[in-house]
Amino acid sequence: KSRGFPPGPTPFPIIGSFWWIKFRADHGSLEKLAKTYGNICTLWLGHRPMVVLYGFQAVKKGLTTNSEDVSGRLQTYVFNKMASGKGILVSNGLIWKQQRHFGIGTLRKLGMGNKGMERGIQTEARYLVEFFRDKAGEAIDPSFPIVHAVSNVICAVVFGHRFSLEDKTFRQLIEAFNCIVAFGNSQFYYICETFPWAAMCLPGPLHKTKLSWDFVRSFVRQEIKSHREKGRIDEPEDFIDFYLKELEKTKNVPNSTFDEDNMVQSVFDLFLGGSETTATTLRWALLYMLIYPDIQEKVQEELDAVLLPSHLIKKISSIVLITIPREAVKDTTVLGYHVPKGTLIMANIDSTLFDPAYWETPHQFNPGHFLDKDGNFVTREAFLAFSAGHRVCLGEVMAKMEFFIIFCSLLQKFKFTVPEGVKEINTDFIFGSTMKPHPYKLCAVLR
Repeated sequence: KSRGFPPGPTPFPIIGSFWWIKFRADHGSLEKLAKTYGNICTLWLGHRPMVVLYGFQAVKKGLTTNSEDVSGRLQTYVFNKMASGKGILVSNGLIWKQQRHFGIGTLRKLGMGNKGMERGIQTEARYLVEFFRDKAGEAIDPSFPIVHAVSNVICAVVFGHRFSLEDKTFRQLIEAFNCIVAFGNSQFYYICETFPWAAMCLPGPLHKTKLSWDFVRSFVRQEIKSHREKGRIDEPEDFIDFYLKELEKTKNVPNSTFDEDNMVQSVFDLFLGGSETTATTLRWALLYMLIYPDIQEKVQEELDAVLLPSHLIKKISSIVLITIPREAVKDTTVLGYHVPKGTLIMANIDSTLFDPAYWETPHQFNPGHFLDKDGNFVTREAFLAFSAGHRVCLGEVMAKMEFFIIFCSLLQKFKFTVPEGVKEINTDFIFGSTMKPHPYKLCAVLR
């Protein structure tokens, strides 16, 4: 069965070969897989082949050479159960083309990448600065306030309003998203995909994730209901307004994919994409400022001199290990291997950011990777944090702007220090769809 595919561990009937990486697509397992079988190899998820790409060259060429051929999203048991092929993130074909095109166009109308969006982010940055100022240097865990600030930027875009830090429903929403993200790349996720017939009988993570997904969906439907009652579609103010207007406009158009289910899923996708990764990157950024006070000082010197330390945005931490797997939409070739339609493609994005052929000190925190010998900022081709090819992240501009404004606002106002009595800082990550830092505390002292 594996004839013609890239090399890989021997698959067994029914269970495939995911056992080789212990049903866990983590940094060490994927590195070991690449060392054993090469930078392009095959794992079998049950009876389905999955081509794994490792290292900058394999990831870049694999995702961009025949980009359209590998632009499908995986249609698997868990993803179909959760998203039913709707929305932007895991949809395919006409649904994906129409929803993504509408999503990009609407985000632009709502100010993505321009002054309008910038003002919204600055507002949230001010609230966050006030939060830290009120704590007057006491030791606090910064994670929820950061998630709150970043999520409110996308809330303003999608729902047209922000949530207060005390809002209970908002807290439940964030907890629901955390549960979904934790499940997304877990051992249990791969076991469910390999043994779908057993997954529904097993209580635990899948059931909990489904409840979280349902909670988010009912929250979004409630927002849509209140938007309908306000009846603002002639003067749309947010994403839901624009979508309701599009629903009205296309209700008699054949082939239109605009309906309430796609709207709910698109809102879900925008919220997930617009909050999770940026908030996690900011949490790592502040953690690294505690570990490297000399770099924190250098950033503050540049900010005081009105120099913009844009190189620091980059190599903070590799927080996305693999992209959401893609699927070959037709028979194609990937790095010289014949790949039949329906094959899954897993790109190990993390490996491009640690590729020793492209980074001088891949395992060190080194903002100098993005500076030339004269100290000028340079773009590195191996920086693929936002993926590549047809499925490149549509919120890249917004994510960079958010990180930049919030991070710089905090470092202009505060010196971040390790609380008294803390001897060691844990830089290991919590494994999931994104690599979160372990909970930590810091002191924000006014400069």
